[in-house]
Amino acid sequence: MANLTNLEIIHAIKRVEKDRRQENLADGEGHGTGRLILILKPMPKRVTADWMVQQWRAGKRTKKKIGSYPALSLSEARSIFHRDFAKAILKKRSIKITGDARPGTVLDLFDGYVESLKSAGKSSWKETKKGLHKVAGILGENRPARSIEPDEITAVIRPIYERGAKSMADHVRSYIRAAFSWGLKTEHDYRDTSPRRFHLVYNPAAGIPSEPKNAGTRWLSEGEFVHLYRWLEHPDVEIHPPYPRAIRLIMLTGQRVDEIAHLHVSQWDSAARMIDWSKTKNNRPHAIPVPDIATDLIESIIPNEYGWFFPSQKDPKRPVTAATLYSFIWRQRERGVIPHATNRDLRRTWKTLAGKAGVSKEIRDRIQNHALHDVSSKNYDRWNYLPEKRAGMKKWNTFVTRLLSRKPDRLAA
Repeated sequence: MANLTNLEIIHAIKRVEKDRRQENLADGEGHGTGRLILILKPMPKRVTADWMVQQWRAGKRTKKKIGSYPALSLSEARSIFHRDFAKAILKKRSIKITGDARPGTVLDLFDGYVESLKSAGKSSWKETKKGLHKVAGILGENRPARSIEPDEITAVIRPIYERGAKSMADHVRSYIRAAFSWGLKTEHDYRDTSPRRFHLVYNPAAGIPSEPKNAGTRWLSEGEFVHLYRWLEHPDVEIHPPYPRAIRLIMLTGQRVDEIAHLHVSQWDSAARMIDWSKTKNNRPHAIPVPDIATDLIESIIPNEYGWFFPSQKDPKRPVTAATLYSFIWRQRERGVIPHATNRDLRRTWKTLAGKAGVSKEIRDRIQNHALHDVSSKNYDRWNYLPEKRAGMKKWNTFVTRLLSRKPDRLAA
């Protein structure tokens, strides 16, 4: 049978429209194995034209739709048939499990990885997407991901490092490495529904060294803790009120910056005096009894109309970001009006001072939702430890209330 032409398709559509009978148009030879066909069906108000791949296998005929005419032209349908199905048919593979055979592009890889983060509920997906899209623009969005070489990735990261943004350079390296690692793992993962396969043979970012990590050790002394807390209560400059309130709550509870910054009315149980997060950084639900002094602080705040305790100054529909709180603290440190500390130092300070208050390390770990890696904790222990957490927070409340009642001039001495 000769190859199909556009004129034949147009005439066939007119016949079906007039006679109200279905017609199947075949493109070229292939009967007995498989071929491309266009199925024309009369409908009440129009004629539908669907491109189908048809295959005879084990004495049975199967079809798979690849598009509709004229949205998918004859030449495009023919190209898809030869690219994705012709070889599979010759090898007697089922067309039902055959798909787009093009190797995935850089942008396909990066978007697929970001989507996996989003599906897993990772809060980092937005920042990762932003970073990877910039990288894709440099590497070439439409290049096959498998063609990327290590020196190209190095060339992307080096300018960031040389301008002094060492941490950002390491983040970008981490994003790229993780995306290629995901691509390698998903290549033959039957659970993955990605329309692309990348045909990767190695991770081009795997050999690029990371920036040495300097584990923080800074924590505030009792005097510094009081100094900072008192300044946050009465700043010497005009500040968006949610900023100092959020930092004070971090100091009083020892929780992660993101979790406090994004505190919503749905997470606050006033009657039980508890904050309850359904999902956290380690993907586990987390709830803490709040000490009385922190409860008073939360109850003194009127959430905005969107339910946020600490809304963004620029967009009240959203909560303040951790990055904004970091910048806020950094600016005050530079002015010399507060002790030198990062928000993570404040979490470390809570851990240290709560230990001094008599709270056991196990309960401090659970209050701060640190991952517990022993088999018992991970797989067997399902006790919520709320009574123990409440007792620990009671000890901490007594300690911090007494601490904040001391006069700053005595501490300075």
